[in-house]
Amino acid sequence: MTPAAVVISGTSTINKNMEFEVMEAYCRRLVVTALLSLGTVALSACGGGGGGSDSSSNNLTSGDDSAGGSSTGAWEPGNFLPASTYANQCVEPRSGTNPATGQAYADQLGSRLDENNWLRSMSNDLYLWYGEIEDKDPAGFDDSIDYFEQLKTFALTVSGREKDRFHYAIPTSDWQAQSQSGVYVGYGFQWALIEATPPRKAVIAYTDNEGGAGLPPGIGRGAEVLKVDGVDVAYGDDVDTLNEGMWPSVEGESHVFEMLPLGASESITFSLTASAVTSDPVQNVSVLDAAMGRKVGYMLFNDHIATAESALIEAVQQLKAQSIDDLVLDIRYNGGGYLDIASELAYMIAGDVTLGQVFERLTFNDQHPETNPVTGEPLDPTPFHDKTQGIGNVQPDVALPTLNLPRLFVLTGENTCSASEAIINSLRGVDVEVIQIGATTCGKPYGFYALDNCGTTYLTIQFKGVNAKDFGDYADGFRPNGSYGTGADLPGCSIADDFTHLLGDVNEARLSTAMTYIETGSCGDVPASGYTYSQVGARLSAANGSVPKEPWRSNRIMVR
Repeated sequence: MTPAAVVISGTSTINKNMEFEVMEAYCRRLVVTALLSLGTVALSACGGGGGGSDSSSNNLTSGDDSAGGSSTGAWEPGNFLPASTYANQCVEPRSGTNPATGQAYADQLGSRLDENNWLRSMSNDLYLWYGEIEDKDPAGFDDSIDYFEQLKTFALTVSGREKDRFHYAIPTSDWQAQSQSGVYVGYGFQWALIEATPPRKAVIAYTDNEGGAGLPPGIGRGAEVLKVDGVDVAYGDDVDTLNEGMWPSVEGESHVFEMLPLGASESITFSLTASAVTSDPVQNVSVLDAAMGRKVGYMLFNDHIATAESALIEAVQQLKAQSIDDLVLDIRYNGGGYLDIASELAYMIAGDVTLGQVFERLTFNDQHPETNPVTGEPLDPTPFHDKTQGIGNVQPDVALPTLNLPRLFVLTGENTCSASEAIINSLRGVDVEVIQIGATTCGKPYGFYALDNCGTTYLTIQFKGVNAKDFGDYADGFRPNGSYGTGADLPGCSIADDFTHLLGDVNEARLSTAMTYIETGSCGDVPASGYTYSQVGARLSAANGSVPKEPWRSNRIMVR
């Protein structure tokens, strides 16, 4: 990893990294389907033949022969042609080689209506709650992202939250960079918002590389930002300047920060330059001493990215060598990622009890009861992986180390999501005791295969995951010491985040409470109100409301 270079009142460059594969089998499956019913149309839609749309114009046309699923050209609600009819028919076709496949892009010149019709048909086929989509005329939208935002359910959960809070689209080039090696544009740390509205307060939650190499002294967890480019964070009216500075979008942006280091009485001013940042997904691996000679392992696990595979194996080997009696897995900021990595970690924690058991079983919408509609394969459950999957730079099919622990302590927060929740759910499915310390998790038993069309990757919920006991109803999150009377209530302690101590510090509130629970079987005297809850990766606002951690870091990602 290249260390960052920070200059007080100067500039900083910090690097970060991550990995993924763009999905292609869906198009291949649709080609077969469409060939059976539509002749050669499917070949052209996937880049294998002549145009299947009005390729002479990039404008919406109500007279497209395939518009809205009608052979007459008129949009007919409820009538859908296969998505392959419109796939890769693009307003701005890409040229060259697709880095995800090593093959030439299949894009051909098409229209906005083609792109919208692909979204409409794809959503009707794959979206988990397709019956709750209001079928709107695709010709009525001159922006495909705007149209995609309508192709979802707007229902609410029992608690009043949006049922689908994870509908998302991102440029494919950004998705590949972010998901393939953890790369994002930033400064090398993640913000936590104590208050998103005036008087606003924001601190650093954690650094993306262990120790925050290259940052000024004290600019790590708990450091508070006071001003951004001269704008006061607490009461400043120029919210755009605050957000643009704290969450840069382009490499090379330089912004000036005034910050108060943790425990300091005087602020410091320095500038940071945004760059491609590479994260260490596993940090602070250590062994702590508890009462009666018990050894407690601890690790901070922030992202289920490809590079985490080797890092987790190394961490487990380190803890195994020291014969730990308990493990505290800190996933308070882990939004998810590769489900296969979650399965590997769950096996490495619990060991033999998981062999031959179901880690997670996927269920798609009722149009696909037996077959995975993306891969075309039978809906076989994901097992607990006892061997490497080769997702990162790891040799596949190598036996994984195990701790063989009968219980697990998890430190959680509002950003504990998706694949992280799958670890909790799957272990409980095979009767491993999971004790939860922290806050209610985000509630996402859902996932997707990312689908690229015309340079945009669409992340739309396609399946729900259940454990070996067929439980997956935690849309409102897992709750420590919960009292709802459901399978989402876990034993444990509700403790807010403590930004006055570093992560891994035995005095940090959540870790301290876990240690107390290990020693006494109870939560102890740590006051839940003594600390604060926050949103990580959110945005400051002039009024109420904030945006949660980036959706691409809050998902179950499947590979094939």
